[in-house]
Amino acid sequence: MSTDRTRNGADAAASGEMSQTEVFDVLRNQRRRSVVEYLEENEGPVELGELATVIAAWEYDTTPDEVTSKQRKRVYTTLQQTHLPRLDDEGIVEFDSERGTIERDEAVDKVAAYLHIVPGDELPWREYYLSVGAIGCALTAALALVESPLMLLSPLAWLGVFAAVITVSAGIQVYYEEYRKE
Repeated sequence: MSTDRTRNGADAAASGEMSQTEVFDVLRNQRRRSVVEYLEENEGPVELGELATVIAAWEYDTTPDEVTSKQRKRVYTTLQQTHLPRLDDEGIVEFDSERGTIERDEAVDKVAAYLHIVPGDELPWREYYLSVGAIGCALTAALALVESPLMLLSPLAWLGVFAAVITVSAGIQVYYEEYRKE
């Protein structure tokens, strides 16, 4: 890419001026998304070899220790030749090709926000918790205002049920988010 394109892309990303279309174009590729996700979660510079190993482990659903040299090389080569230069051109990472190191740039967090948009038919956690809260409020109102079959359990028992639902939901969310990182 030209120097003007590189400078303009880096300036736009650093200032937060990347358009939504540009961000989606950059994140269109799974390996670039993986780089952004890794850098979002990890501070400091990372060696290209380490990054390639981690991403290969994610792609091949294995641990970094079990990644074969062939799998690592496939990821390493495309990161080095294509994806990291593109992310560097856009000002999302700082890629030193001579040293083989990658550092997050200011735009990583802004671009990473697009990774957390809930895909397709999944219910976002915030909407789920809003629904649980609304159901809890409706149950409270029903217990207070209307004599109903809900009265078979004491208000304290309902409070326990509601607390259990919130606790289990939060546990599932934590597990789900940790599982997605691996």
